Amino acid sequence: MRCELIAVGTELLLGEIANTDAQVISRGLAELGINVYHHTVVGDNPARLTQVLETAKSRSDIIITTGGLGPTADDLTKETIAACFGKKLYMDPEQQQRLHARMSSNMTPNNEKQAMLPEGCEVLVNDWGTAPGCAFYADGCHVLMLPGPPSECTPMFQYRARPYLERMCCDGQVIRSRFLKIFGMGESAVEDQLAYLMNSLQNPTAAPYAKEGECEVRVTARAESEQAAYAMIDPVVGEIRQVLGDVVYGVDVTSLEEVVVRGLIERGLTLATAESCTGGLLGKRLTDISGSSACYLGGVVSYANEVKAGVLGVRGETLQAHGAVSPETAIEMARGVRRITGADIGISTTGVAGPGGGSPEKPVGTVYIGLCAPGIETVIKPEFRKTANRSRIRNSTASSAFDLIRRQILRAQD
Repeated sequence: MRCELIAVGTELLLGEIANTDAQVISRGLAELGINVYHHTVVGDNPARLTQVLETAKSRSDIIITTGGLGPTADDLTKETIAACFGKKLYMDPEQQQRLHARMSSNMTPNNEKQAMLPEGCEVLVNDWGTAPGCAFYADGCHVLMLPGPPSECTPMFQYRARPYLERMCCDGQVIRSRFLKIFGMGESAVEDQLAYLMNSLQNPTAAPYAKEGECEVRVTARAESEQAAYAMIDPVVGEIRQVLGDVVYGVDVTSLEEVVVRGLIERGLTLATAESCTGGLLGKRLTDISGSSACYLGGVVSYANEVKAGVLGVRGETLQAHGAVSPETAIEMARGVRRITGADIGISTTGVAGPGGGSPEKPVGTVYIGLCAPGIETVIKPEFRKTANRSRIRNSTASSAFDLIRRQILRAQD
């Protein structure tokens, strides 16, 4: 099946917002085995949208649009698509009632426009916003309309569009996937380790994907039920974990910091951070995780040597003899933040993130991460490509710090 995504919105063309909907939907379609051949962005202009739709009709089996379903005058996606496919719009009484119930006293006449839908369509109920989506089959195409805001589009695709596509395009079967998250091994090395397995699989299938600073392996199966699909997937997941070992930090998890937070909470442990080159990034990523207050006590951003010494207690002679970017300073920072917060675990980062500040002895990308906990003191020096920029170095340093906690503390407590 050939699919085309059409994002409607002048704000996308102007660069005011990023088209994250396309990324989410494309990934979901790939899991379903549906090929996406074209991405198109068009402004809020009926004539240009009609041109785009006519082109899409001529080359695609599935057209998915995002945006233009709201109540304002420039929200014309439904009207334009209905005209292009020769369908009339009707006021759906159930969706009209839902709008009134949801908006209550804020309901204005133009909002009822959102309940106007193409005749003969399947309504995709929007439990995350006001504008419903819809789907229909006409002129040899499955057409699906989804709202534009990512907070609505993402769940609408997952819980409304995806079941429709499975039913209409997957011969009544379901397609399910699990994702193995990997840190500490690149995509090419993962593929080399798993080549024997990936080359022999047909259903389920396994494929590696490179991510920012890490990679993942997606295992996908097609079966008559969700339970049957996962029964096919799970043995493959188990074999991959056995082959790759502890570089696999989780299955169906969002991030290293999520694994760390959940692991700390399960074990009743607390964590504190002492950051120099990462400038608070560890704390930010930890507190992005809901519930992290149960394990994360706080941190010190000790960019200046005076703060390293005056707050964290790094000795003057250490800074004088070894410098701020050194394994000796890293471990004293970790000890210090553990001491002043009372945390079970102290983690520190110090380094040269660039683009300036490097030296022949300590070039850009020289980073040390220290960890201090009962019975454990260790320092690691992550390696970076010479082409790594400041952002990559900082983000990868934070991920390396979380991976160090995962490996040295959480694993030791099992």
